[in-house]
Amino acid sequence: MSQAYGAHDLPCPPRERILSIVGLSLAEAFAHLGAADERVPLTVLVESYKSAFHALRQSPEHLEPLFPGAREVIDALSLRGDLLLGIATGKSQRGVRAVLGHHALLDRFHTIKTADDAPSKPHPGMVQAAMQEAGIAAQDTVVIGDTVYDIGMARAAGARTVGVSWGYHAAADLRGEGADIVIDDFAALVPALDAMWRGTQQSREHHVSQ
Repeated sequence: MSQAYGAHDLPCPPRERILSIVGLSLAEAFAHLGAADERVPLTVLVESYKSAFHALRQSPEHLEPLFPGAREVIDALSLRGDLLLGIATGKSQRGVRAVLGHHALLDRFHTIKTADDAPSKPHPGMVQAAMQEAGIAAQDTVVIGDTVYDIGMARAAGARTVGVSWGYHAAADLRGEGADIVIDDFAALVPALDAMWRGTQQSREHHVSQ
C-alpha cells in the first residue's frame, strides 16, 4: 500500500485504516480509503498495488504465514467425509493459489472463489458461486471470517457464520454484524462447527416430526 500511494505522491493512510479494509477487493479497498481523485483514479492505484505486491512476492524473504493452528484444522476437516472446504476471498485466483501452493494446501479445497469471479465482499456472489459449485445449500453452509465484510457476505447469501477474533476486526464488531458465534482460537473451530450442524439436524428432525 505504501508503495502504491508513494508512486503517485499521495499520502498513505495510517496502518490501522489500511488493516480495516483487509478482505475487500482492491478497487473497493481503495474506494473505501478515499484516496483516488481525477489525477490518480482507482484503476491506476490498483495497478500500482499489483505491481508492488508482485515484486514483493518475488523476494526470497517474502512469507505469508498461516495463523497458529490453521494447518491442523484444515487437515482435520479435509479428511472428513461429511463436509467440503471452500474459500471466498478478496484475493485474486493467482494470489490465493500461490499462497495455498506455498503451504501445500491447494488440494484441500473443493472450491475457490475470488475477486476474479464475483463482486467484492460483502456482496454474496462469491459464497453463492462456491455453494453452487460444491452443491451445498445455504442452510448447510458456514462461512468463517475475521471481518465484518465476511459476515455480511455470508448473511446476504443465507449462510451461517463463525467470526474469529484473531484477525483485523474486533469481536464486538463481528457480533454486531450478526455472526452466529465468535471464537478466539483455531482449536475451538471444529467443536463450534459440529455444534452448529448438530443443531441444524435436530431442527430438521423436529420439523419432520411435526
